[in-house]
Amino acid sequence: MNRDVASTWNLDRFARGTAWRRVLLLILVVATAALGATLVIQVISARGPEFLKYLFLPAFVLLIAWAALSFWSGVFGFVLGVLRLHPVSLRRQGPADGPVPTLSARTAILVPVYNEDPADVFARLSAVYQSLENTGCLDSFDFFVLSDTTNDGIAHQERAAWTATRRELAAEGRLFYRRRAANTGKKAGNIAEWVDTRGPDYAHMIILDADSLMQGVTLVRLAALMEASPRTGIIQTHIVPAGRQTLFARALQFSTRLTGAVLAMGHSFWQLGDANYYGHNAILRVSAFADCCRLPVLSGKPPLGGEILSHDFVEAAFIRRGGWHCWLLPELRGSFEELPSNLLDYAARDRRWVQGNLQHARLIGLPGLRWMSRLHLAMGIFSYVASPLWLMLLILSSAMVVDHQLTGDVYFGPTRTLFPQWPHYHWPEIHGLLALTGVLLFGPKILALILREWSTRAARRFGGRLALLLSFLLEVVFSSLLAPVMMLFHTGFIVSILMGNAVGWPAQARGDRGMEWGQALQRHVGHALLGLATLAALGTLAPSYVPWILPVVTGLLLSVPLAVLSSRRGIGMAAHKLRLFVTPEEGAHPVMLEAR
Repeated sequence: MNRDVASTWNLDRFARGTAWRRVLLLILVVATAALGATLVIQVISARGPEFLKYLFLPAFVLLIAWAALSFWSGVFGFVLGVLRLHPVSLRRQGPADGPVPTLSARTAILVPVYNEDPADVFARLSAVYQSLENTGCLDSFDFFVLSDTTNDGIAHQERAAWTATRRELAAEGRLFYRRRAANTGKKAGNIAEWVDTRGPDYAHMIILDADSLMQGVTLVRLAALMEASPRTGIIQTHIVPAGRQTLFARALQFSTRLTGAVLAMGHSFWQLGDANYYGHNAILRVSAFADCCRLPVLSGKPPLGGEILSHDFVEAAFIRRGGWHCWLLPELRGSFEELPSNLLDYAARDRRWVQGNLQHARLIGLPGLRWMSRLHLAMGIFSYVASPLWLMLLILSSAMVVDHQLTGDVYFGPTRTLFPQWPHYHWPEIHGLLALTGVLLFGPKILALILREWSTRAARRFGGRLALLLSFLLEVVFSSLLAPVMMLFHTGFIVSILMGNAVGWPAQARGDRGMEWGQALQRHVGHALLGLATLAALGTLAPSYVPWILPVVTGLLLSVPLAVLSSRRGIGMAAHKLRLFVTPEEGAHPVMLEAR
């Protein structure tokens, strides 16, 4: 690689002198949390038993700080988008801009599979192979399908599909297949076994999931960046969900595509060389992985002991402990994955992640980890612990309102006095607190909408300005109705795990799977009954509080029809005809997505 080109593409040069970014974020998050705490102290001081306030305040501050972290990341991403600055270089030109340099090292593309549909897996792999071939850089890459499949029938289909695909692509000596006898260590063990046996032959490895797609030019740019950045261990792309057609999946694809890029820009801005790894659609330096990423087996039994399930965060932490950089580069487009197509499949995937992330609590204190790595592990845990905290806040606030409704205003306290204590309801603080919470929760979405609506070209890629605005409003309603259901799911998962119930890591459901009414009723009847009981109880005890709790209760009451109707592919396709929930990938019709 030419020395001048290598210097331009070298990511390592941006890893120093950037502490001010994190200091700025810390100041903004702490100031926001302090403002929220000041307001909530004023609001809860007027009512409710004292012991409830001592529980309410710390939980609220934690949640407001968590929301502030996401909000300010979104603000950073928005500002960078308006100014058209790269989040790492803070210049108009990023490290991967310009012509792709010539590759000199070899890179392996690994596709770990576990009881997946072989036809789908090899169709996607063929699309990636052909896209890479079109770049003219195919000679620098080899493909490996690493099977951990336990079903002999599926394994037979895998081998037949591999043979046929290798013949069709003329990929003899470039497309390999291996099946392990036992899936020790699950996906992490699958990759580690390849690193031990074939890793020394390659400088880098790109990990793709069974549902992943990546354009050839993106693969080449990843390899070029690794060659030019000798102290970089991982480069993570911004993964775009695409390819599913149910209403549920289309709404999530739209939301993630609209807001995800802005958040990714913000995260890249302050994380820099301490970014995280999501387990796929990323390139890793083989030697760094081999030296640093031997995962321990946790003492005790699952769910909190045994093999580490969510290995990706841990591998990123170990890479950083070894002195290597880990980058998130949102500008590397052409990186896709699929989302679950219905609410129950989505929750089932989260169930596995909850168990894996809770295991990280036992790893945060490992010696030698960078503080940013500990933060990533903590953020992964809190992303699910936030649900029971929100539920606790709802219960505590309802209890304080009901207590006040039953006991009334107290004009004379336990101390004798001639003058009554007139109640203060602090309506300005209440409205300020609601406004602050709304801004923090919906601010990144609104900023992303403004950024897209600002540009005619960008809005057109989402179906046009009017369609984009209508899709945004419908998605906000949909996600708001979905939030209390997911809150209860996550809370139930955490309770189940802490009670010792392990779920393992079964194969993930793929495709546009609809949900039957009976299945939805069985899984959501408890949610609907809880919503009905809450509405009845508060309507009787504190009717003035019902409008405040109604947005939460409505999602629970509608959980059954919401789950069923959003799982319908026909409804999703009808929304597409109306240009609702359109994403840029659909408008361009890339060949990559036709391989799903």
